[in-house]
Amino acid sequence: MSESLNQLYTYLQFPFVRYALIVGVLIAFCSSLLGVTLVLKRFSFIGDGLSHVAFGAMAVAGVVGLTNDMPLVLFITTISAILLLRTGTNAKIKGDAAVAMISVGALAVGYLLMNVFSKSSNVSGDVCTTLFGSTSILTLNKTKVWLCVVLSVIVVAVFIIFYNKIFALTFDENFARATGTRVSAYNLMIAVIIASVIVLAMNLVGSLLISALVIFPALSSMRVFKTFKSVTVCSAIVSVFCALSGILISIIISTPVGSTIVLVDILVFFGFWLVGNFKVRSAK
Repeated sequence: MSESLNQLYTYLQFPFVRYALIVGVLIAFCSSLLGVTLVLKRFSFIGDGLSHVAFGAMAVAGVVGLTNDMPLVLFITTISAILLLRTGTNAKIKGDAAVAMISVGALAVGYLLMNVFSKSSNVSGDVCTTLFGSTSILTLNKTKVWLCVVLSVIVVAVFIIFYNKIFALTFDENFARATGTRVSAYNLMIAVIIASVIVLAMNLVGSLLISALVIFPALSSMRVFKTFKSVTVCSAIVSVFCALSGILISIIISTPVGSTIVLVDILVFFGFWLVGNFKVRSAK
């Protein structure tokens, strides 16, 4: 035990490890705020669809030879979020069908581009790294860290400022519309924020595991708490704890960062599930 703590203390002396912890906490915190709204609105798979779009955008950035792919990926993912929202309201293409269409299409196009125009000798490794996360979270520079900080501050500020509107949209869009709320505009705002969080989370857990980062903390909190505010607060705490624990564990025992974080999320969800069941039985 003491040896592991000494090893952890040694790793924490390196700036890149501290950068990874800062970015991981910020991404987890922002994801948890959006996760509660997405789960309650039954939009959980929007994050999954946009993560696949981000994968395709990263493939395009690799083909054109961009050294910094984040601006392009953020732009394409944001546009896709807007199109997904508009398409999802189309009577001919329902929301779940639109997510499936965009998700599968972007994943297929991205993989095709990485194979046809590959500049790497290890395409399979690159694809696996992008889909399931990589050690790139441990190679962050100050520019990416500050970009993550700025975007995270914007996400949190928007959530706080428009908390009442988001609360109304989450539970009853028809009532919100009847009271004069511009529902489409606020849904669009939520979609753009989701796109930003997805792009930030790509380096942390990979495109296939982002949905777990968004959904698990919210589902865990809902097993114990019932009000929107308490679920949101608990979800944020759980998400940050799981991200920190997952990153530290992965550093100590050399496991994939994204998969380790998701495993911690699953274990925490199981613990909250047990607590929730105990509360229900005690109330009877």
